[in-house]
Amino acid sequence: MGKSALIVIDMLNPYEHDDADRLADSVRGMVEPLSRLLRHARERDLLVVYVNDHQGDFSATRDDLVNRALKGRHSDLVEPVAPAPDCAFLPKVRHSGFFGTPLEYLLHHHEIDTVILTGQVTEQCVLYTALDAYIRHLSIKIVSDAVATIDPALGTAALQMMRENMRAQIVSADQCLD
Repeated sequence: MGKSALIVIDMLNPYEHDDADRLADSVRGMVEPLSRLLRHARERDLLVVYVNDHQGDFSATRDDLVNRALKGRHSDLVEPVAPAPDCAFLPKVRHSGFFGTPLEYLLHHHEIDTVILTGQVTEQCVLYTALDAYIRHLSIKIVSDAVATIDPALGTAALQMMRENMRAQIVSADQCLD
């Protein structure tokens, strides 16, 4: 049996964009399952990788992004899922967690063959990261109660696309805890 890594996408968000309120409403429902999943991953010594948009600041460090998110409009959505100091952290510039980051190398280095995708936004960054994982021949699990959407209909369609076109398993956080 192969090794898995938990990938947390774009959870360090100051929520200062046009769709922020719609997104924050969705994030409220997934913070608790994601927080449980993060605790479980740490207890099991599972590789946890945060991949986060640098929000246009090419000089931003991990601490800058964490602090900016914690000082943002919805710090209550960030604090429970903020990265532990020992977690891998990769800033990204586009939708996919693979594009322009060393994610592929990191996963290969740790002999990972399955990625467990969580975070925001299902119909954007989660979808594109899943596609890039698929073309790299990685198995994919999407944690349906640990991803957030801006548009619920598009989020549902994205989950269906990932299941049917990328052979992704759509699972709950509880299923990942087993």
